[in-house]
Amino acid sequence: MKKFFETLSNIWKIDELRGRIVITLGLLLVYRFGAQIVLPGIDTEQLAELSSNTDSGILGILNAFTGGAFANASVFALGIMPYISASIVVQLMGIAIPYLQKLQKEGESGRKTINQITRWLTIGICIVQAPAYLYSLGALGVPDSAFVLGKGLNFIIPSVIILVTGTVFAMWLGEKITDKGIGNGISLLIMIGIIATLPQSFVQEFISRTANNNGGLMFMLIEIIIWFLVILASVLLVMATRQIPVQYARRTASGGYEKNIMGSRQYIPLKLNASGVMPIIFAQAIMFAPGLLGKTFNNTAVGQWMEVQFADIFGLAYNILFAFLIIVFTYFYTAITVPTNKMADDLKRSGGFIPGIRPGKETGDFLDKIMSLITLPGSIFLALLAVLPAVVVKLMDVQPGWALFYGGTSLLIMVGVAIDTVQQVNSYLLNRHYDGLMKTGKNRKVA
Repeated sequence: MKKFFETLSNIWKIDELRGRIVITLGLLLVYRFGAQIVLPGIDTEQLAELSSNTDSGILGILNAFTGGAFANASVFALGIMPYISASIVVQLMGIAIPYLQKLQKEGESGRKTINQITRWLTIGICIVQAPAYLYSLGALGVPDSAFVLGKGLNFIIPSVIILVTGTVFAMWLGEKITDKGIGNGISLLIMIGIIATLPQSFVQEFISRTANNNGGLMFMLIEIIIWFLVILASVLLVMATRQIPVQYARRTASGGYEKNIMGSRQYIPLKLNASGVMPIIFAQAIMFAPGLLGKTFNNTAVGQWMEVQFADIFGLAYNILFAFLIIVFTYFYTAITVPTNKMADDLKRSGGFIPGIRPGKETGDFLDKIMSLITLPGSIFLALLAVLPAVVVKLMDVQPGWALFYGGTSLLIMVGVAIDTVQQVNSYLLNRHYDGLMKTGKNRKVA
């Protein structure tokens, strides 16, 4: 513990790092403050039913991603998810649209143009989602009397403008955190929203176990131990890599390559889960479809079955299909984001080769084969983590809100963002000759 506090002291000694951390915390505080501001024209005292209806299910997941802003009818009710959706769409369109492919190859200028396209697409998505959210408030339990100004255009139009502005402002906060703060700003906004619902979910589970004599403190302790084990498994999934050895020929003084003389040896790290949480996000978006189809054809036996089965995110049918889609999307997203052929070409141009494999096409085929082999266990592990909340609900009678932290998108986002932020802090510490957060807090000696 002493070494940990020494490391925190070392972090505070670095002026640039200290400034970035303060900026990050300040902007996150602004985001959390905005999540509590209710839309003008809505009576806050009549939102209790909305909160209870968004405690579980798919709406519970959306509410968790916005840090409770969805259930508060807040100015940040749409959260940062429209920006995430726009980013995914632009990334997928980059596969088929030559113009976007050209921009991806233009470096910094192309990246700025793509970011601008993503921002405009975010606004377009918000313009569609904002009216849908406002009109759905009544179906989610908000009584008509809660709308002080009524539900006419004099309420809808200003509220749509405010919701769109709220998402754009949240997007701006995320970009400022990335530029001026520490860590990935957009990911941190999502993580802080998820963490905001953690204390309430934990208290609800604690009360359920103790007040209702449902296992008591011992069972609660078992749950916490299992939760930490799941977090450890998530860290292993995020950090796991397959290292492919790479050999570089030693250069001569004239700039050529010496034959038959081995140079420096390095590795290409291929991640076990190269797609991150994107397969879960893709699969979760599609899981809305079966329930909607069931409601559309609820006059048939199949439609009624789909409406019932796919309305419960902890149900068997829902999670079997959910796990299958995650495995499929893991392969799909890995295939479009890990350019093995480009890696092979870059390796050949730099004079590197994989021992026993010819440079060029054979190297690309070899890397593609390795990625396919390691993606299978990675996708299965990811699917198991995604359906684990349903398992603990059914087998351990865990409260739905607390169960969401046992796996799925919420846990993987928290783990991934935490690891990325710690690695950035570590880079500052190591550059100033301090040990990182995962090591001792003593100063390194400079040779």
